[in-house]
Amino acid sequence: MKTRQLFAFTILCLPLLASAIDGLDILKKVDRNLEPESYESYRKLINIEPDGKKKEFVIYSAKKGKDQMATLFLSPTTDKGRTTLRQGDNMWLYIPNVGKPVRITSLQSVVGGVFNNADIMRLDYAVEYDVKSAEEKDGLYLLDLKAKTGEVAYDRLKLKVDKKLILPTEIEAYASSGMLMKTLYFKDIKDFGNGIKRPSTIETDSPLYKGFKSVMLYSGLKKKDFPDEVFTQGFMSRMEELRK
Repeated sequence: MKTRQLFAFTILCLPLLASAIDGLDILKKVDRNLEPESYESYRKLINIEPDGKKKEFVIYSAKKGKDQMATLFLSPTTDKGRTTLRQGDNMWLYIPNVGKPVRITSLQSVVGGVFNNADIMRLDYAVEYDVKSAEEKDGLYLLDLKAKTGEVAYDRLKLKVDKKLILPTEIEAYASSGMLMKTLYFKDIKDFGNGIKRPSTIETDSPLYKGFKSVMLYSGLKKKDFPDEVFTQGFMSRMEELRK
């Protein structure tokens, strides 16, 4: 009798087990759908002030593996030739004619505005965050993420992920105090070729910068491998070589 009851209970539970959401698997797919593990990209960053005044930056980026990224500023003229480097949680800024690279932090911003250095030199979400919960609602996956270490820019992220495309539509970023730091909105799906189809626009606003807005526009994105030398402080002054 007990065996029959156990069998019946197991049968009833099978649909629940089959429908369980694997949040980590979804997050890893989000990472790969946004960008290849190693790639180069061209982006424009636009900071918009409350009075409508804008400042624009054009940057070239190179990323390799899970935790190495470098960027080169192409414009404006005042910033041209500046580069940044990220190796895991460590970041540096190089300014031509100033000297050796200087350390910067994830919450600082080399461009001002609402985007910080962690936003501009983003690593895979699955590298920096654990999935605490995952659920499905209204055609979306809702993921609640917790930072793996205290070095990560945001303590928690709440992702809304399009269930069909497995791409984010909105991300809320929180401090360890529970305060909302910013919201990122992913828009304008674009086919970049070679199987890369993702939002080409990311907009962000923050209750900490009322009236300010920042926009990130992707104009180019493709898979590319780089030698390890590219992601060293010694190469920061030579990043223009990657574009030749």
